[in-house]
Amino acid sequence: MVYEHLDSKLVNALLGDGRASLRSLAEELDVSVTTVSNHLSDLQDEGVIEGYTARVDYDAVGYDVTAVMQLKVEGHALPEITERLQEHRQMTSVYEVTGDYDIIAIGKFKDTDGMNDQIKTVLTDPDITASNTSVVLNAVSENEQFELEIEDDT
Repeated sequence: MVYEHLDSKLVNALLGDGRASLRSLAEELDVSVTTVSNHLSDLQDEGVIEGYTARVDYDAVGYDVTAVMQLKVEGHALPEITERLQEHRQMTSVYEVTGDYDIIAIGKFKDTDGMNDQIKTVLTDPDITASNTSVVLNAVSENEQFELEIEDDT
């Protein structure tokens, strides 16, 4: 068996079913269980696969308010503020970005009061010079992953 593109095919198979057994992956990819196990270990060691986790529908458990916060920050404080935002358990994503704002943070809340309290806490930092918060009306696509592209050898 030629193992060209095996790692990409393995990642794609796991994206389809992250709980797939080594045996089922081996059958799907037409390789041995040992080969799958070795490649999977390598992908984990290289940080390509960072772990296995359940995908939670936060709306279904009552966190149905999503806020997108854009923040302008004094340059020296950027690492400190992003770290602090990341530590808030309800912040699902924190990005340092280019453009008019320096940080974009996305949070999930049970209600607008909880969102408002969180935003007010964040905005008390004197190194945040401006902010803009948007409430998501409809999450058309969220937390989606995509399969890796596999080049055609023909």
